[in-house]
Amino acid sequence: MEISWQIVRHQLASPFGISKGVYTHRNALILTLAQDNHQGYGEATEIPYYHIRLGRLIDLLQDHLTPLRAIELDTPAQYFEHISPLLNAEPFLLSAFDCAAHDLYGKINQRKIVNFLGYCETDPTPLSSYTIGLAEPAVMQQKIQAKPWPLYKIKLAGRNDLLLLQTLREVTPAPFVIDANEAWSIEQTQEYLPALADLNVQMVEQPVHRDIEQDLTQIKERPVPIFADESCHNLADIKKCATLYDGINIKLMKCGGLTPAHAMIEKARTQNLQVMVGCMTESSIGISAAAQLAPAVDFLDLDGAMLLDHDPAIGVRFENGKLIYAEAFGNGCLTSE
Repeated sequence: MEISWQIVRHQLASPFGISKGVYTHRNALILTLAQDNHQGYGEATEIPYYHIRLGRLIDLLQDHLTPLRAIELDTPAQYFEHISPLLNAEPFLLSAFDCAAHDLYGKINQRKIVNFLGYCETDPTPLSSYTIGLAEPAVMQQKIQAKPWPLYKIKLAGRNDLLLLQTLREVTPAPFVIDANEAWSIEQTQEYLPALADLNVQMVEQPVHRDIEQDLTQIKERPVPIFADESCHNLADIKKCATLYDGINIKLMKCGGLTPAHAMIEKARTQNLQVMVGCMTESSIGISAAAQLAPAVDFLDLDGAMLLDHDPAIGVRFENGKLIYAEAFGNGCLTSE
């Protein structure tokens, strides 16, 4: 197996704010696996608040480069079984390898991964939300007006959030999903839920910090479902989440790739949990991989590449929120550079 990588800077089209800070770019590792004259692509983004540093990922990759190169791709499941003991310490890097392996497998075998996973590109999928980062209300209004979309994800921070949502309602009737990134208290969450339903909010993502999430059991009446994000990283978290949340947000980088994400969806359904597939700041490489799971979930938040000033790849795309799969095999992604 040939393995190569490059570090790229994903510049955001505009500053992007969440409760944990404002950023203008993210650095990412683009991984290429090559075998049988085909190339598969994967991606890992540097996320400081998850303590993900590219230097650490590259150190691990280089430490295990010789055994990794010795592993040939037969099936994605076989490949994942062999790379997991080497890369489990860094799920973001494991995800890049697993997604690249799926992409490569599909290209070698002339199969689309959405079909390989048991779905079909013609199956109905949820609309993807488009995220409005936290900023001054007037700026957020302008961003909504500049990007007409059927479903918006609104980033909040725990301060005057209901008033902010009411202000945004002045410029769009489109449904909202909202993400507080752990910024609310239990009391705020309980107080806000009825008002959120009146504001046509479809779902609240990670309202409270992981340290106090057990107190969510106090909230029995939930006119708007509550989803876990920071509280749900992998398969082992689902049992706990089922006692506290109504749904989970699966991100490939958090869980280690398409292989564990597919297993998480199946496990979540046995626990009567709704499922969202989300993303980091990433290019069409990462977005195209996550989109292969779209027919199996209830919510999509796959706008990462749309928020970039420049996308170094092509793949799936979205037209007014609707997912359009690429014609290419594998995950459907190709580098454009």
